[in-house]
Amino acid sequence: MITSKIIGNGIIRALLIVLLSVAGVYFLYQIQSVLIYLIVSLLLTLIGNPFLDFFKKKLKFSHTFATILTLFIFVILIFGVIILFVPLITSQSQNLSLLNTKEIEKNALEIFNQINVFLESHHINSRKFFNSASISSKLNFGIIPNFLNSILGTISSFGMGLASVLFITFFFLKDRVLFIVGAKKLIPDSHEEQILNSLSKINHLLSRYFIGLLLQLFIVFILYLVVLFIFGIPNAIIIAFLCAVLNVIPYIGPLIASVLAGILTLLSHLGDDFQTESLPATLYVLIGFWVVQIIDNNLSQPIIFSKSVSSHPLEIFLVILIAGFLFGILGMVVAVPLYTILKVIGKEFFPENKLIQLLTKDI
Repeated sequence: MITSKIIGNGIIRALLIVLLSVAGVYFLYQIQSVLIYLIVSLLLTLIGNPFLDFFKKKLKFSHTFATILTLFIFVILIFGVIILFVPLITSQSQNLSLLNTKEIEKNALEIFNQINVFLESHHINSRKFFNSASISSKLNFGIIPNFLNSILGTISSFGMGLASVLFITFFFLKDRVLFIVGAKKLIPDSHEEQILNSLSKINHLLSRYFIGLLLQLFIVFILYLVVLFIFGIPNAIIIAFLCAVLNVIPYIGPLIASVLAGILTLLSHLGDDFQTESLPATLYVLIGFWVVQIIDNNLSQPIIFSKSVSSHPLEIFLVILIAGFLFGILGMVVAVPLYTILKVIGKEFFPENKLIQLLTKDI
């Protein structure tokens, strides 16, 4: 029989759960910087594990020395990127006026006017299709500077917390065996083997995935840079950098990158003759970028998205598509790692399921 005392205790328990949940969320919000450091350190650990194993197994280094050497590689790469790229990106951004929203709007209006003049010279009534004033009122010209500033701000913030990230990464790499031993004490004995096997496979697959992803972005950046240098586009580094970063977003990112490259190429040629210089240069760049995407889609992406995580390309495409519909761009970015984790867990805990057997036969 349900009494008023039982109901009262239930209400009090529910209120306590709600209060503890709110307090927990608030606490996580307050330490969000620490959580970011932990996430970045975890990613670096996943990327560094293959190097650590190589130094230990192939070169026979001690575990501590291999860890220090792996961390040293990260330090060299991070400082190399900061020293070589950040000043160039910042200076070229200023040359393109990418940090000034009003300047972008002014330049965009000038480009629209040039396009109008060009089309009207070929007896096309362009103002019937679009008007520069109405288009400018609908466009958010703060997207590009906000995007660039967010990237530079992230790099700057990461620089401020670099010591913390490297310190955490060092112990993630050095004491990973201790973490496993500690985890064993917390894991129920009935599921210990399954959970540890899952963690081992997830670590292996995601390490391959993130290394492959970095390699893909670097290859795409170099190819974009070559295209821009071939056609003599000013401020090539910033354009190639922005477009390469957009490739983190599967499938949609390259399309956005091509549009962005066309716009930035037009901005680079602002003041030049539209018909003989600006338009041809933009078309050449777009064709070059599409060629890069053909190379990337048929070589780089299949290797990274299918072989590195042992999934069929069509399977990966559908996962990214569904994640995009459900959770937007962020869902597309994290779709492959999360799907890989779910596949590994499914194989370990539900090995008799026929669908899971089909999806995980290569893991």
